[in-house]
Amino acid sequence: MTDSIMSKAATMEIPINSNGDTGTLPEDDSLEQAAKLQWSLDEKVGSSRGTRDLQQVMVSGPNLNETSIVSGGYGGTAEGIIPTSSIKGPAVHYNAEFNKRIPVTAIGSNMHHSSSSSSMTADEASRGVAVEKLETVKKWGLNTYKCTKQMISERFGRGSRTVDLELEAQIEVLRDTKRKYENVLRLARALTNHFYNMVQTQHALGDTFADLSQKSPELRDEFGYNAETQKLLCKNGETLLGAVNFFVSSINTLVNKTMEDTLMTIKMYENARLEFDAYRSDLEELSLGPRDAVAMARIDAAQQQYQFQKDKYERLRSDVIIKLKFLEENKVKVMHKQLLLFHNAISAYFAGNQQQLEQTLKQFNIKLRPPGADKPSWLEEQ
Repeated sequence: MTDSIMSKAATMEIPINSNGDTGTLPEDDSLEQAAKLQWSLDEKVGSSRGTRDLQQVMVSGPNLNETSIVSGGYGGTAEGIIPTSSIKGPAVHYNAEFNKRIPVTAIGSNMHHSSSSSSMTADEASRGVAVEKLETVKKWGLNTYKCTKQMISERFGRGSRTVDLELEAQIEVLRDTKRKYENVLRLARALTNHFYNMVQTQHALGDTFADLSQKSPELRDEFGYNAETQKLLCKNGETLLGAVNFFVSSINTLVNKTMEDTLMTIKMYENARLEFDAYRSDLEELSLGPRDAVAMARIDAAQQQYQFQKDKYERLRSDVIIKLKFLEENKVKVMHKQLLLFHNAISAYFAGNQQQLEQTLKQFNIKLRPPGADKPSWLEEQ
């Protein structure tokens, strides 16, 4: 019926006058009635389909607290729900295919969980490092307190200390020997400096005599003899300086390296002895106290610390004994060679025996540096 009315309206003729304007149409209500009928039918169809969309939104759409706009064609199915900007609360996506809502907050939950897990791991690691440092400081403070208490008790004669009379005597001999060798080293360096200045003076004096022999014809021979003598003494002095420098270098190595290394081990041994006596005194005090459960736990812990310190003390004591033995053997060997060198070089120099002096240096494998060897080359200065 609707199609027949619309076809009728479409085929109606519109009269046009000779000027091309539309003329006045007679009053015909059929076209207006057809348009009203079509609008009423469309409104009914749209309202019925809008009702079905509204029912679908009411069943599977957002709650009453959520305001949304239903998108879709005139006669098509709903494609989704678009939340408006006035919505307060979690946003919701509507999936018409599976007829369910997916909160937006659930999309980033995995990312938030992973980031929070990594931050928790970093916090736990930093907390573990802080706890470890705190425990180290705590142990160091407790050990320092006990050692200080033991030291004060020994100073005032109220505490007992472990004493090895034989080893203590050897340590005291070593310290006295080191002081005496340091004095020998100081005097040998002073001799080297003075003798070096004397050699430089002889060298300058020989050059002056040679210059005067050229400018004073009447004293040419006398100045010439003295110039040759000073040059010979200067050469022998440089040879003696080589021997004395080797002597000083060897004594310096013996005193400041070999003996110092042994004394460092002795210092570690004395610290271990002090710690051992401190924990031994602590264990003795706990042993004289009550014997309840808490006290027995403290005694067991003190016993473990005492055993650990005892093992450390015994190990360092053995190291000191071995190093003292090797140091004594090395000292005798080194000093025997160096004292023989010093004696032969000094005797040959002051006896004027140049050949014997050079033979002494060859005997001890000492090579003299050529003049100007101490000065760096132009390439090293760059």
